[in-house]
Amino acid sequence: MAVPRNRLSNARKNSKRAHHAKKPKHLSVCGNCGTARRPHFSCSACGAYGQKVAAAAESQ
Repeated sequence: MAVPRNRLSNARKNSKRAHHAKKPKHLSVCGNCGTARRPHFSCSACGAYGQKVAAAAESQ
């Protein structure tokens, strides 16, 4: 089992974790209705996925 040679200081430990912050979700534009949607997901406004209407739109 691997054992670290020396203890990491708090500064070194936290600098290793500097890139672990959450990143914002990327959005794309629906080609059917023009609203923002997540990539590779069907549109929540019109239900379109790609060039087809895959699901019925959710009523609010």
